[in-house]
Amino acid sequence: MIRAAVVGATGYAGAELVRILAGHPGAELTAITSRQYAGVPISKVYPALGGHVDLVCEAYSPEAVGKKADVVFTALPHKLPMEIVPELVRQGKRVVDLSADFRFRSAAAYEAAYQPHTAVDLMEKAVYGLSEIYRKEIKGAAVVGNPGCYPTSVLLPLIPLIKGGLIDTGSLVADSKSGVSGAGRSPSLTTLFSEVHESFKSYKVTAHRHNPEMDEVLTREAGDPVHITFVPHLVPMNRGMLSTLYARLKGDADGKKVGQCLSDFYEKSPFVRICNDGRIPDTLHVRGTNHCDIGFRVDEKNGRLVMMSVIDNLVKGAAGQAVQNMNIMFDTDETAGLAAVPYPI
Repeated sequence: MIRAAVVGATGYAGAELVRILAGHPGAELTAITSRQYAGVPISKVYPALGGHVDLVCEAYSPEAVGKKADVVFTALPHKLPMEIVPELVRQGKRVVDLSADFRFRSAAAYEAAYQPHTAVDLMEKAVYGLSEIYRKEIKGAAVVGNPGCYPTSVLLPLIPLIKGGLIDTGSLVADSKSGVSGAGRSPSLTTLFSEVHESFKSYKVTAHRHNPEMDEVLTREAGDPVHITFVPHLVPMNRGMLSTLYARLKGDADGKKVGQCLSDFYEKSPFVRICNDGRIPDTLHVRGTNHCDIGFRVDEKNGRLVMMSVIDNLVKGAAGQAVQNMNIMFDTDETAGLAAVPYPI
C-alpha cells in the first residue's frame, strides 16, 4: 500500500487529490496539510467529503509528513514547493509537485516567467509529468513536475504529429478556454460571480506563464526552437477546458494520416480518446475524469489542420494526472483510482 500525503489539501487541486486518493485501491491517504485550516477536519472545509475522509488538516512539518508518507503531493502556489521539496527528497520521499516549480528543465526559462529558483539542481533533475509522453522517465523520478492544465490540453494532441512530421511547427496556434476553477480557490476580483457570469474573455494574451512551459516541451520534441501562439480565455463554468489548435499540414499529410498517427501513438493510453468517428470533443464528456478527448478536422482549402482537445482542468489538468504519475512511479496499474466511468450527461 502506497502511503500518500497532500500538502495544501484545501485548495481546489488539493481537494481533488484527497477525493481521488480516498478511493484509490492501492494507496492510503495518511496526512493532509493546510496552513489556513490546521486543526480542522477536511470534511468541514469540503462537506462533500463527509463520511469518506475523516482526516484532520495539519500544519506542515517536513518531519511529520515524512514519517507518514512514501509519496508527497505538493499542491501549493509556485515558489513554496521549491522551499520544501528538497528536504522531502533528502528524506527519501518521492514528490509530485503541482506548481510550476519543477516543470522546467531550464532555470533561465523558469526564472523569466516566475522568479529566482532556490533549488536549481533538483529542478534540472525533475521529470516533466506529462504521463503519456514521459512514462519511462517518470517511473524512476524522485520529483515529478506535474504539467499545467493548458499545456496538458495542448501538448497531448500536438506531440504525436510533431514526432510524425505531419505538421509545420512554425504555424502553431492554441486558442484555449478554461473554467473558473483554474484560477484557484483564493478570492480574486476577476473570478467573482458577478465578474464572470455572462462574461467570456481572453486574458494574459501573449503573456501567460504556460506559454514558455509549452515552448520548452515542444522544442524538446521537435528538435528545433518552437514558439506557439497561445491565447487563453475564461468561460463562466466551474471546470473544464477546451483547446482549439491550428497547424499547417506538411507534405502529403491528410486527415487519414493524422487520425492514424494519433490512434497509433495513444493505442496503449487508456485516458486519451481519439474521436476518429468525426465527433467533436465536448468538456461535458470528460467532466470529473482523467480523460483527454481529441478530435480534428482538415481545412483542405487552406491546408490547415484544426484540432480540438478537452480535459477536466482539475483532474487530467491537475490532480488526476498527478495520481496517474504516482501510479507510474510506483509501478502500479496506471488507471488505479482513476477508472470511474464518466457521467453520460
